[in-house]
Amino acid sequence: MLESFKRQILRYIGHSEYRPVKLSKLAKGLGIKAEDYAEFKKAFEQLRQAGHIIIGERSAVELRPLKGQVTGTFRANRQGFGFVSPLVPDSHDDLFIPPGDTASAMTGDIVAAKIVKRGRRGGQMRYTGKVVEILQRSSNRIVGALSKSKEGWLVRPEGKGYVEPVIVGDVSAKSAREKDKVVVEIVSWPTEKYFGQGVIVEVLGRAGQYQTEINSIVHRYQIPFKFNDACLSEAREATARFRDFGEKDRENITGKVIITIDPPDAKDFDDAISLEKDSNNTRILGVHIADVSFFVGEGTALDEEARQRGNSVYLPGRTIAMLPEVLSNGICSLQPEQKRFVKSVYTRYDDEGKVLVRRFARSVMNSAQRLTYEQADKALRGKRGEVKSEVVTLLKDMERLARIIEKRRIKDGMLHLDLPETELEMDKSGRVVDAHPADTSYPHTIIEMFMVEANEAVAALLDSLNVTFMRRIHPEPDAMSMKELAKLLRTVGFSFPKSGGRADIQALLESVRGTDASVAVNLLVLRSLEKAVYSPRNVGHYALASRHYCHFTSPIRRYADLLVHRLLDNYLEGKSLPKRQEQDLTEAGRHITFTEQRAEDAEDELKTVLILQMLEKHIGEELDGVVTGLANFGVFVQSKKFGIEGLISTEQLGGRWDYYPKSYCFAEQDSGATLRLGEGIKTRIVSVNLAARQLNLIPAEPLSKGAAKGKGKRKERGKGKRKRSGKYR
Repeated sequence: MLESFKRQILRYIGHSEYRPVKLSKLAKGLGIKAEDYAEFKKAFEQLRQAGHIIIGERSAVELRPLKGQVTGTFRANRQGFGFVSPLVPDSHDDLFIPPGDTASAMTGDIVAAKIVKRGRRGGQMRYTGKVVEILQRSSNRIVGALSKSKEGWLVRPEGKGYVEPVIVGDVSAKSAREKDKVVVEIVSWPTEKYFGQGVIVEVLGRAGQYQTEINSIVHRYQIPFKFNDACLSEAREATARFRDFGEKDRENITGKVIITIDPPDAKDFDDAISLEKDSNNTRILGVHIADVSFFVGEGTALDEEARQRGNSVYLPGRTIAMLPEVLSNGICSLQPEQKRFVKSVYTRYDDEGKVLVRRFARSVMNSAQRLTYEQADKALRGKRGEVKSEVVTLLKDMERLARIIEKRRIKDGMLHLDLPETELEMDKSGRVVDAHPADTSYPHTIIEMFMVEANEAVAALLDSLNVTFMRRIHPEPDAMSMKELAKLLRTVGFSFPKSGGRADIQALLESVRGTDASVAVNLLVLRSLEKAVYSPRNVGHYALASRHYCHFTSPIRRYADLLVHRLLDNYLEGKSLPKRQEQDLTEAGRHITFTEQRAEDAEDELKTVLILQMLEKHIGEELDGVVTGLANFGVFVQSKKFGIEGLISTEQLGGRWDYYPKSYCFAEQDSGATLRLGEGIKTRIVSVNLAARQLNLIPAEPLSKGAAKGKGKRKERGKGKRKRSGKYR
């Protein structure tokens, strides 16, 4: 509890809305109970003695002022300024670096920055700095399109990182042509007066072509995609070991009706489901997960490669697997009518979905049928098609149990964010030709509920054994974040208590479901919550209302799950569980959290590129959107159909518009019309900047005459896939 209080204190007083208060008021703001105050005060004293916080004027608690230099990670902005995030987090905001003081640092560089200006704003200290030294470059390579200019051959880096073009020399050495996408190794870093210089080390192909764009993203994000000979050799040996090992020491469940449900293009089937009733008519859910740890031993070349990759990466049209295909799509994948090794989690439920008993086993199974989500949904709605009759019966039982579990979990406080997801429609060449809302049928929820239950079961077991393990944690939001959320929601017409909890968030999300305001409000809630991460810290999972939680159900594609499987192996074999150092797991958790975010960012950016390529051919056409962000330089609008965000600059709003940051809205001086978060708006495409990943829009209709009003009309529900388990799961 002591460490938890420390994190709460630092997070709270580091918030932009915090105003220095005395310790007693700080405790009240954090909701510290009387019986916990002594422990809270002890945590405060330790932070003060360590120099993280001070008692300032009028005995008010403040963060220690920044002094001298800050060492941290630089993040560039295309407008010339940047920010430095301290390597050692201290709850201060990132250090602002104005244009001209960045020393040509690139995004991701480790830099030393000198504090050059201090000032109070809103009761808090604000700092400005100057980069004085680049300690370590994030990468000496960039990716971009080759072009000819009066300065010579240039490559302008893509994305939102390094923003200045690089001059390249002999392009003929790699047979590069203008408009080719190339990888450049920098040999001379830029200065304030001169461009950087580099050499082309690889030609990826013609800019705009599908495979070229995929290769560009893979190189830019430095995603490993080739397996070395040692990994491939071990994978082949593992396959042979499966054939030779037989079914020794495993429960034979090949006679049970067990199915998998996955997307239509999936090949790595991690999980399968069975559901039976015992003699007392009590439901017994079986969640059967590919036994990857049997094939990937700790300390092997396969294990090290999987650890470095952290997870599989799913890009539009291409999967970069964590394990070689002979395992991920072969012997580990729970293919239909094939014997496969699994770890089974059995949970017995009462009629209200409460857990009665759990049991764990190593098994050998045989999937009765592989279904897609669409097939499962049709079968549940009476359109059986090629689905076996016994499988239809199983599906109906699964749906009944899932709805009971979902009802119980919602009652416990589980949150369901409702953020639309778009499926791209591509032609044979890989170009996006259209998009549609992704499937959101109930079988998605069935599988989600069962996977959450299995993950929770394994975490509860490991907790009962008092072992340190890799958890999936989601800390409870601090009071200041909820206060800020309430403030923002008031600007768009929604009432929310300053100290809101799970029930308040649930009620809010339900009130906007199916309206234009839904996307914006769900985004505001998401941003007010911390991101779920991997860590051995025992803080639970807020969004799932779960005290014990880890990832166990996807070991083919997530290294965190493989770590948990190995602990379960020891338990099932009756061995003592290894004592892992918390520091080692903390570092491993940071790494696989990073690789997870890298994969998400790569997927999102490639989707953006492919959609922007299509929209380049639709300049002047209209897009229906929703206002998702406001800033003094313009309005961010998310396309309802494509899910991509564009910008209407302030100058393009039409009329004389002023931005009011406290009210978080734009107002037109003459008509009094306003523009707020969550309002529907018709826009027109003006231009596309592929290199900057930017879509520029204008209003399709004069806003001063008919600015979007209110929260929008209710629309038919269930027409688009919702990200229910993404950022915070």
